[in-house]
Amino acid sequence: MTEDKVLLEPTIGWILLALFSALWIGLGIYWGKRNRNFEDHALAGRNVGLALASATAAATWITSNTTMLAPQFALQLGVWGMLAYSMAAFGLILFAPLAGRIRQLMPHGYTSGDFFRLRYGRTAWGIFLVFTLFYSLTWLVSMAMAGGILLEALAGIDYVWGMTVILAVCVIYTMRGGLAAVIGTDFIQSLIILIGIVVVGFAVLRNVSVEQIHADLAANKPALIDVLFPAALMAIFNNLLFGLGEVFHNNVWWSRAFAFREGVGTKAFLIGGLVWLPIPVAAGFIALASGVLGVGVPSPDMVGPLVIANVLGDLGAIAIFIVVFCSLASSIDSLLAATSDLITEDVYRRLIQPAATPERLKSMAQWITLALGLGTWAVCVPRIGTLASVLFFAGPLVGSMIWPIVTGLYWRRASSTGAVGGMLLGAGAGLIAYFQIGWFVASTIGTAVSMAWVLGAASLSKERFDWNRLKEA
Repeated sequence: MTEDKVLLEPTIGWILLALFSALWIGLGIYWGKRNRNFEDHALAGRNVGLALASATAAATWITSNTTMLAPQFALQLGVWGMLAYSMAAFGLILFAPLAGRIRQLMPHGYTSGDFFRLRYGRTAWGIFLVFTLFYSLTWLVSMAMAGGILLEALAGIDYVWGMTVILAVCVIYTMRGGLAAVIGTDFIQSLIILIGIVVVGFAVLRNVSVEQIHADLAANKPALIDVLFPAALMAIFNNLLFGLGEVFHNNVWWSRAFAFREGVGTKAFLIGGLVWLPIPVAAGFIALASGVLGVGVPSPDMVGPLVIANVLGDLGAIAIFIVVFCSLASSIDSLLAATSDLITEDVYRRLIQPAATPERLKSMAQWITLALGLGTWAVCVPRIGTLASVLFFAGPLVGSMIWPIVTGLYWRRASSTGAVGGMLLGAGAGLIAYFQIGWFVASTIGTAVSMAWVLGAASLSKERFDWNRLKEA
């Protein structure tokens, strides 16, 4: 993007980037002083209260993808598209009872990998680790891409430079502060994000009415307001299941279930989901106003920042910069921390160095965080596709893990055969659908196939799992 087309002076963009980078790194160093061992670093002492817990649940789920991909959904799939993205809120809402169950069954657990290892055995555990680590890298890539796209679209800062700086900042303060720093910064970031979304929404409504938007869409893009738009209707179910799979399996959320104070997890995830629910709708509405406002959109994933900056000028560009930077940081840091802890606990500790001390595990988690950041950067340098194509490729994998987790937490008859077959068959069928039909049905098909196998295997199983096996010290 050439400098004469950008909506914010590059100098202002660099100043904002420097200020927020210094703030988050400083907070990470401050909170990191409290960490003495791996449990402090990974789980913040297992004593996080309701206010911080609710804020980190909401802020982590308000990713840069929410503020940039939800408008892309609306631009491509219309009204149903932005509603489809909001369905991901049910991932947090329905994880709320699971969080309480997880804390009850696994009072000494560290990761979601601990559950698969103890509940289903090493084969299912290995498949789970491959799937969840692949998804984690995909999520990291999509968010790092979003950071570079944001800076390029608004301030003309080169994509690679912008992506590099944002990713480096998150790596530095996550390495130093662990989950305590992640949760603390999430609290601040969630307040900034919510205030910013409300202000921007009212600003857009002051410049264009709902009636004008409807008339423009009816004249120029009638499919976007068609209540029977097939791809959009399928996207609703696909995104609902994708959201469930994202939350149910990922160590980002399991680590919080272990870190929240006893009795807090269920309330925190419910509040976080309800707070998140209207945000994609507000972000999507912005994209539907682009036609009335005459905003040129060179790429669908740039529509949100461009519309806001067009309406509010420099102030709008600064506002969206701050909101998306905070949403980006609140998710990248969470994913870096949770993924490094998963590798430290499930790979390094369980397979390589069982006798490692808590202090050694903490050090290893920090180095793994750095390695994850470098790996993500290497993948992001050659920009690959749009945010949707990058993120939803992992949809069949996460969808295939929903039923092994749910049945494994509540049903003694859930078996290793069901978990292994459900993950492999569900992921395979979903990926075939992804390439043969489209991303908007891949998670749905993958989840359906996995469900059929898992429930069928459990109904035929003679196993009766002993829940005490999950209370590993």
